[in-house]
Amino acid sequence: MSTRKWAVGLGAMVALSTLVVGCGAATNNTAGGTKTANGTGGNPSATTFKVGLVTDTGGLNDHSFNHLAYVGLQKAESQLGVKGEVVQSQAASDYVPELTRFAQNGDNLVIAVGFLMQQAVEQVSKEYPNTKFLIIDDPITDRPNVVSAIFDTQQCGYLVGAMAGLMQKQHGIKGINGQNVLGVIGGQNIPPVTSYIAGFYQGAQKVDPGVKIILNYANSFTDQATGQQLAKDEIAKGADIIFPVAGGTGTGSINAAKAAGVYAIGVDANQNYLAPQTVITSALKAVDTATYDVIKEAQQGKFKSGVQTFDLSNNGVGIAPPTSTVPQSIVQQVNQLATQIKSGAITVSPNIPTGK
Repeated sequence: MSTRKWAVGLGAMVALSTLVVGCGAATNNTAGGTKTANGTGGNPSATTFKVGLVTDTGGLNDHSFNHLAYVGLQKAESQLGVKGEVVQSQAASDYVPELTRFAQNGDNLVIAVGFLMQQAVEQVSKEYPNTKFLIIDDPITDRPNVVSAIFDTQQCGYLVGAMAGLMQKQHGIKGINGQNVLGVIGGQNIPPVTSYIAGFYQGAQKVDPGVKIILNYANSFTDQATGQQLAKDEIAKGADIIFPVAGGTGTGSINAAKAAGVYAIGVDANQNYLAPQTVITSALKAVDTATYDVIKEAQQGKFKSGVQTFDLSNNGVGIAPPTSTVPQSIVQQVNQLATQIKSGAITVSPNIPTGK
């Protein structure tokens, strides 16, 4: 049993409604990737259940979905006694070899974090039909040994978009410049990103039909410099709230917003800790919950292939508690919109409105 523990200085709390989980990641550099090994705990009888987790190139320090998947694995190690190991991909070419390595080593469940790993999971899961796989953010429906965790992030995108739009309309909020412009930065033009953005557009335009939204793609989830420059460009064009849906790239965008004295909205995790006076809320995706739940199901012999959907109704998505910058009257209106989405009174499309 391995008892090694490593730490990456993230030091944040991730909050989704009433869900609060601890942060912290573990890495040590080795050839072929950065690996994290953790000891087991909890139920001693479960220590032979092995879980391998492969991040995409954003790595554990993305303050986003890779990190959250690791948080879910940590929880499973602590509460379920599974034995986990993590490898951080340095390039897309690492996906197949690392997934294969875990399958060859006899891991009971192999987790692939991210839409960009679809082809790798399809290949390796076919080659190892007796190994169970979880892929985050991509629907693979034709493999009996693969479960896909899909998140209706257009719903939480709608809520933070509505919050941003309502702030544009309300006079006297410090830092809101009156130009009625919002900025959005996407990591790549792929569904897990565009669903957030689609919701943001719909929510903002619902409450503020005249709002202008500037959208740019960084074509990277790791390039903070590009994220910073794109945010600067949008701020120069009048944007006073920036919404980066870009993994680690978005950290640069948040830094640019902080430097310019405007606001930002975080994504995936509660990113307020990156800039407490700047990040007014975050659109949340409970990758940690999905990861833990699937590990538990697999360990208990209840693994179900196909798509598992996480949305507002099951706390799979949500928004972080807004800071005091957001007037309480706006928070109340956003809460009402959340209730309407849950009831079906409002349906949010995962597609960005035509022409945007």
